[in-house]
Amino acid sequence: MVKPDSIALFDSTYATAQDDADKLAGYRDKFAFPVSPRGGRCTYLCGNSLGLMPRHVADVVQQELEDWATLGVAAHFDATVPWFSYHEVFRETGALLVGARPGEVVMMNSLTVNLHLMMASFYRPSGTRFRILMEESAFPSDRYAVASHVQWRGYDPTEAVVVATPAEGDALTIADFERVFSEAGDSLALVLLGGVNFFTGQLYDLQKICEMGHSAGCIVGYDLAHAAGNVPLALHEWGVDFAVWCSYKYLNAGPGAVGGCFVHERYGQDKSIPRLAGWWGNEPATRFQMTPDFQPRAGAEGWQLSNPPILSMAPLRVSLEMFNGAGMRALREKSIRLTGYLASLLGALEFAGVHVTTPGDPAARGCQLSIRLPVGSADVVDALSDRGIVVDYRPPDIVRVAPVPLYNSFNDVLRFVTTLADLLNVDLNGATPR
Repeated sequence: MVKPDSIALFDSTYATAQDDADKLAGYRDKFAFPVSPRGGRCTYLCGNSLGLMPRHVADVVQQELEDWATLGVAAHFDATVPWFSYHEVFRETGALLVGARPGEVVMMNSLTVNLHLMMASFYRPSGTRFRILMEESAFPSDRYAVASHVQWRGYDPTEAVVVATPAEGDALTIADFERVFSEAGDSLALVLLGGVNFFTGQLYDLQKICEMGHSAGCIVGYDLAHAAGNVPLALHEWGVDFAVWCSYKYLNAGPGAVGGCFVHERYGQDKSIPRLAGWWGNEPATRFQMTPDFQPRAGAEGWQLSNPPILSMAPLRVSLEMFNGAGMRALREKSIRLTGYLASLLGALEFAGVHVTTPGDPAARGCQLSIRLPVGSADVVDALSDRGIVVDYRPPDIVRVAPVPLYNSFNDVLRFVTTLADLLNVDLNGATPR
């Protein structure tokens, strides 16, 4: 039995009142929800892995197809949104998303491609300063990319990659990072961390870590795959050197959607920075002159390689319009309440072996909570799916759940936890799944 003072949390009256008062509730109907195996729409809590499709995307993509069909190559300049300058649509919206200035952000390629491009420019090992700092349980693609660059420069990854690990518990503290910088700072060339760790859901103190990295003489870059569109960012103000992210998770731009890249303006005017070049990074005025010499455009756009993938960029236009309409401040406020509600409900199940590994401080997390289930409950995720609740499972015992403020509700959260309790045979003293 749960404690009596926690029973009220499971009363649907509270969740419904919160949903009725939600100023962002209107965005929910702007998304298409998958259909549950038992009928009706799913309770979708997997935006940390793939965001839902905005309904208006179909219209926008169809317009691009029609422009292609009716204009052919002329659509580069005569399409509804001209293809030649398509990436410039995101000059303002992309900058607002991550707290940058116009010109510091470009939407291009995919996350790992952009990471390789950034490391080609900003990982500059020299003498005894050749190592790269990453966090424990960094996303595998980041680990592979870093190891390949280290090997490419002639170093052994087991020596050149420094991993920050928690002194205790699941979360990394500033003290943990201070310890690493104290021990290895003189050997570090680059700090490369996830803004929000994909596995634990921890949001790092990115400003403080950037300050520490610069004080140690390092370049500082971030993978914001789980941070962009999830938490407020201020990359320019913090002085971050570069950042990369995808747009298919919290940004809802579709599977394999175009990624994003930030380069601080202090580098944007420096055309001597080594880079892997491509013709779309050229100055627009000379791009079609096909000159033999590369003349990079100032700002992040100078790191572009190829002409933008129009059909992949179109969904991002729709999504970022919604983000701008809602505002990151309002989204963050709702997210703190929504994820806080989830944490409170799960707290009532701790006695049954349910343990949240994500930090309890709202300032140290985004939407996602990582939940360790009791031993022997791996089949719970399949049972949740059968009941129309979509979450993400990481073997052997972690479920990642992300109530996204743009399209998730308090009743979504309540339904997940009451269903989880039911599957774990926990008596909620009268509360029933919705």
